[in-house]
Amino acid sequence: MNPVLDTLAEKANRLPLLPGVYIMLDEQGQVIYVGKAKKLKNRVSSYFHGEHLPKVAAMVEKVRDFHVIVAGSEFEALVLENSLIKQHKPHYNILLKDDKGYPFIRLDMREEYPAMTLVSRAGKDGARYFGPFGGRSQTRDIISTVSKALLLPDCSRKFPRDIGKERPCLNYHMGTCAGWCLRDSDGEDYRRRMRQASLILDGKSRELIDDLRGQMEQAAEELRFERAAELRDSVRAIEGLANKQRVIATAFADTDAIGFCRGAKSCFTVLHFVDGNLVGKEAEMMDEPLEEDAEAVSGLVRQYYTAHRGGWPKSILLPVEIEDAEELEQLFSQVSGRRIYIETPKRGERMRLIESATLNAREEIQRRTTAAQRRSKTLEWLQKALDLENLPRRIEAFDISNLGSTGIVAAMTVHVDGKPLKRDYRKFRIRGLEAPDDYASMYQAVYRRFHHYVEQDEKFNELPDLLLIDGGDSHAAMAEQALRDLGLWVPVFGMVKDDRHRTRALIRSNGQEIGIKGNQAVFSLVGGIQEETHRSAIEYQRSLRNESFASRLDEIPGVGAKRKADLIKNFKSLKAIREASITQLELVVPKNTARAIYDTFHPEEGSTCASSAEAPEEDG
Repeated sequence: MNPVLDTLAEKANRLPLLPGVYIMLDEQGQVIYVGKAKKLKNRVSSYFHGEHLPKVAAMVEKVRDFHVIVAGSEFEALVLENSLIKQHKPHYNILLKDDKGYPFIRLDMREEYPAMTLVSRAGKDGARYFGPFGGRSQTRDIISTVSKALLLPDCSRKFPRDIGKERPCLNYHMGTCAGWCLRDSDGEDYRRRMRQASLILDGKSRELIDDLRGQMEQAAEELRFERAAELRDSVRAIEGLANKQRVIATAFADTDAIGFCRGAKSCFTVLHFVDGNLVGKEAEMMDEPLEEDAEAVSGLVRQYYTAHRGGWPKSILLPVEIEDAEELEQLFSQVSGRRIYIETPKRGERMRLIESATLNAREEIQRRTTAAQRRSKTLEWLQKALDLENLPRRIEAFDISNLGSTGIVAAMTVHVDGKPLKRDYRKFRIRGLEAPDDYASMYQAVYRRFHHYVEQDEKFNELPDLLLIDGGDSHAAMAEQALRDLGLWVPVFGMVKDDRHRTRALIRSNGQEIGIKGNQAVFSLVGGIQEETHRSAIEYQRSLRNESFASRLDEIPGVGAKRKADLIKNFKSLKAIREASITQLELVVPKNTARAIYDTFHPEEGSTCASSAEAPEEDG
């Protein structure tokens, strides 16, 4: 045992069974990890006992001391943890990027001529801040679109400084600006339109449209048709804006669906929905978190909503249940000033929103990582799941296919770094069995493959890191026995199928199952290996059957090399020849040869069959 870990374990065992926060320190006294616990003693002491996943083990190796802060409740512990993570930004905590990447729109109505401007963060200066939005380019587009809809300036001129100094710019002549730089422009009308812009950015376009329609109808009743036409144009522009720029509502979604996926990297996504319609998406890539999925999602959601966002949804939908859901609801409700609900739906439409967010996270990983990175990460996960000493770079798999006692074959496929290596595939004809026996066949195939290795056959000169056997624990046990009889050891697992013939789990020879459905990448890898091995075995058996069938053609009187070639050319396959009628065969070969071919493959019908032209009609 490591004496440092022994000391830390002893210190952890003296901690109270109370909620609080623990702070892990390295040898320089730097904070490398901050966590919260319902019971400090249980949580902290778990780091210094037993086996851990590689990333946790790497963190524990660097720990030289820790501090704890006892909290009055789990909620206080959550708030304190959040504060300490923001303060120290520990290396092993999962961290979202700084919110400078998510800009806001600033609007200060206290100014004589207020303007919409793009800023990196929300301030506390009395101005209104809208957002954050997905990026600076997107935010500029929003400002430009709102300005054009309301005929507000979208140029570099400053007001009132530049009023009356120069001729109006091209925007005025194109009809996308009311010409506020003209000497006779109406300052109060400008401010009224800016208030309308504020409503649009606040997600209240519908309220604004209803108000303008009311004014339009009143102007028409008063016979002020020019004013009514102006209001009509404004309503149309704002309605068009709502259709084209729904992303403006991103910060005011009524539902956010969270997606989280681990791959070559991990991805956290947030989909924003208004009335069930998607209006925006944000995604962030990161290295694999130290925490399990539920803990990681809890930490990411907490950081995102307390540091990244200016607007709050009514409901936040999570892909996994988290222990501190109630505490997060309380925290978010306090920060936002209104009730926020956190849910983990299990079915229905809201569950489909979660599935969409998770799919987006998975696709983001696919897009931003290489195939080699994804395969490498998948092999790491497989190594962890099976508790292998080495990364399973080379995987060999076996499957048996039989058609009676004389048609038993085995196929061996090879995958290196997650990709098939077809030049190393091998096939075996099983010998000496009087009846089909999958277990004896598997023993023979594995024994013969590794016997070649023992004999230093250059075609079998490499041991695999993992051996996968199509079948259950008994099949795996036979493969292990073959290896033991040769004095070799390789990790062996059976590939168990479900009732729909899809890979369900891996299984040891002692019957212990290891579920893999929870990790889509591993599930796909193992399922693909099993299908490829099965395909190889079936193809080999089919080729042997065809060879046998072709040799039977050679034995038929009247069928020489030329007629055999003509038959294969016309019927395309040996199976089609076997299934052809006498009439069809007579179109290619003479009648007596056609009858001989037909009788060879239909012995149960004897030699009395006639061609269709000679066959008697049956009574109706």
